[in-house]
Amino acid sequence: MKDHEHRHGHARDGETHDGHSHGVTADADRRWLSLALTLIVAYMCGEVVVGVLAHSLALISDAAHMLTDAASIVLALVAMRLASRPARGGYTYGLKRAEILSAQANGVTLLVLSAWLAYEAVRRLITPPEVTGGLVVITALIGIVVNIAAGWAIAKANRSSLNIEGAYQHILTDLYGFIATAIAGAVVLLTGFFRADAIASLFVVVLMLKAGISLVRQSGRIFLEAAPAGLDPDILGGRMAATEQVVEIHDLHIWEITSGQAALSAHVLVTPGGDCHAVRRALQLHLREAYGISHATLQVDHLGEDRTGTGPLLHITTRPDGSAKDGGEPPHEEDIHGPVHRPGPHTP
Repeated sequence: MKDHEHRHGHARDGETHDGHSHGVTADADRRWLSLALTLIVAYMCGEVVVGVLAHSLALISDAAHMLTDAASIVLALVAMRLASRPARGGYTYGLKRAEILSAQANGVTLLVLSAWLAYEAVRRLITPPEVTGGLVVITALIGIVVNIAAGWAIAKANRSSLNIEGAYQHILTDLYGFIATAIAGAVVLLTGFFRADAIASLFVVVLMLKAGISLVRQSGRIFLEAAPAGLDPDILGGRMAATEQVVEIHDLHIWEITSGQAALSAHVLVTPGGDCHAVRRALQLHLREAYGISHATLQVDHLGEDRTGTGPLLHITTRPDGSAKDGGEPPHEEDIHGPVHRPGPHTP
């Protein structure tokens, strides 16, 4: 019983929330997002009208892309409000992943719209309708100005949120799309080559596909609880194992609660008689300073700690040949999830 309390005591001590806030995007400025949303919606409505009057698929495709931009900002605002609610009941992390749900929905919408617009563009390449080039040029030039203003507004907000950064990137792709549309309108106006409009819409489709795939991939990684992009758990585990008094790191899990907010848990074995609390503090400091991980739960135990006080020592690790280290009970490898990290030369 004493040993049971000792182990659980270390597990509790290993839970840290130092410097950690359960907010999702650290004071993202709703006013800037609302300004960008107003600019986008107002221009989008006018663009649809002009696109229909000018028979321009490029303008309509740009408007469809702007619709997804507006939706992403609305969902980001809603998600930020939901994520700011404190954790309660069965939602022990709160509703932080609401922004990831909206990001994924936005990405899927982009992919669906790009498929429809690609079909329409190909159809118009085969049978091009007459396009009013002058209206296309004027509308696209106004769109460039609107997108620059909206992009500037979103850049003022906190872009650590996957939604906000996604909306910002979408506006950049809109900007490129409007440039292509303006060029297509000029070509139609000067040469009468109506297929230029459909070609410009295909360019916008490519941008939409790129943005949609990126959003779905990033949000999917978070839902699948993959390690944050750019962070190698194998290297991180090796560095943790190199800490003084640490014998082994296993059951290492790294995931993102929401975009930009990583969490980690691990089982740490220290040398017999070592200072578990000092090791825990050293590891937490390293994780926070080197990787920005402030939400770390570490279960720290002594290697070979006696379960009963009189019986043989329990060993969790094994030698490369599969035998138990230093004798004792058989290893319990089936309880270990993932690779084991030990001091010394690191082999993945």
